[in-house]
Amino acid sequence: MRSQYEPHRAATTDEPVRDRDRDGARARVLVVDDDPTVAEVVAGYLDRSGYAVDRADDGPTALRRARNRWPDLVVLDLMLPGMDGLEVCRRLREQGPVPVIMLTARGDEEDRVLGLEVGADDYVTKPFSPRELVLRVESVLRRSRPAATGGHRLAAAGLSVDPDARRATKNGGELALTLREFDLLAFFLRHPGRAFGREDLMREVWGWDFGDLSTVTVHVRRLRGKVEDDPARPRLIQTVWGVGYRFEPGGAVD
Repeated sequence: MRSQYEPHRAATTDEPVRDRDRDGARARVLVVDDDPTVAEVVAGYLDRSGYAVDRADDGPTALRRARNRWPDLVVLDLMLPGMDGLEVCRRLREQGPVPVIMLTARGDEEDRVLGLEVGADDYVTKPFSPRELVLRVESVLRRSRPAATGGHRLAAAGLSVDPDARRATKNGGELALTLREFDLLAFFLRHPGRAFGREDLMREVWGWDFGDLSTVTVHVRRLRGKVEDDPARPRLIQTVWGVGYRFEPGGAVD
């Protein structure tokens, strides 16, 4: 496949394992793409932006690299030979929590939604600006870390969120939330009873002033599936027609 990207010097991957963001260590990003030019460009930009970079050109290799040296974030191409990016994302989620930015070769909404449905935290459509991708990586990593000043525990309607521990529970049971689902739930708990448009949520939760609003729709649907007793008739995260969504701790149905 011919690439629209000019090659750059890629980062080396033979440095020792480092703890995440501890004692000044660099955050580690695993780049998974079968196009060597795209992978080299992405790795080069990330390396020059201060990240340690590992690379893999197929799904099985990516999973082995992740097991051997768990990344802080994965940049994952959707269209991989043999095992596609959706399956790689599913298997990564089985191994442990890790933010994932999906690369899609087409602009089809179906591809984007599928990536979000399996737990991708963000996506970028090819061809893309490497600088934009670096900004997305920075945004996702920043939101995946506990706030430096700490955060108060949030609780309502049997739900509890601990921002410092990045832990959420429902009636005492652990909730398996992705990065964005956690942030979305925490935001709703901080603002009970208020209606927010999808543009508001994208700006406040994702930190973006623009983007595909279907991202918000998919994440709300996924979050409902984990916090609602009956996701088909949501009582906590309610749709406000013509506006967006509202969190109702009392659980009354409009």
